[in-house]
Amino acid sequence: MSAIISNPLGFLFSPRKQWRMVADAGDEGLAAKLLYPIILAIGPCVAWYYGASQVGWTVGDGEVVRLTQASALQIVIAFYFAMLGSLPVIGYVAHWMSATYGASSSVLKGIVLSGYTATPLFIAGLCGFFPLFWFDLTLGILALGWSVYLLYLGIPLAMGIPEERGFLYASAVVAICMVIFMALMGAVVILWDMGMTPVFTD
Repeated sequence: MSAIISNPLGFLFSPRKQWRMVADAGDEGLAAKLLYPIILAIGPCVAWYYGASQVGWTVGDGEVVRLTQASALQIVIAFYFAMLGSLPVIGYVAHWMSATYGASSSVLKGIVLSGYTATPLFIAGLCGFFPLFWFDLTLGILALGWSVYLLYLGIPLAMGIPEERGFLYASAVVAICMVIFMALMGAVVILWDMGMTPVFTD
């Protein structure tokens, strides 16, 4: 449990050290790290449930808008499983491409890599306790940028390949992440079209 607390800070302040620990971990050590995103992803969901249903947000100079508790709960549960579901997909793709770049990988290492890369996004998600559009958007962009940096830094270190090949490898993974993001956005549109739209308080 202490690793759950220390690792997020490590990936913010000493990411090279954290990635070297991933590179040195065996299968048993990597398996233990799978708990990391499962626990960390709860934070943003709790934050946005509270922020969306209890605090609310304003659009322009209008009134405060809030979701009903039931609607907010439905959305954050779907968001939680979407986050966790995307990590194994990214991890598997990262492993599948590893042979192309001469990397030492496994499906387990790919999933751990994707989970740790998402650390800044998990932390930034805590801003949901107080939904302020421009602040949250700015923090989200910064967190996304740091996640991409972690990926470019981590792949050469964790996969044991030169930085030049690591750059190409990481770029390919980023492209896959963009495809997954667009697929999730498409799924949201389909669900909304089926009637699963947010329900606001009166």
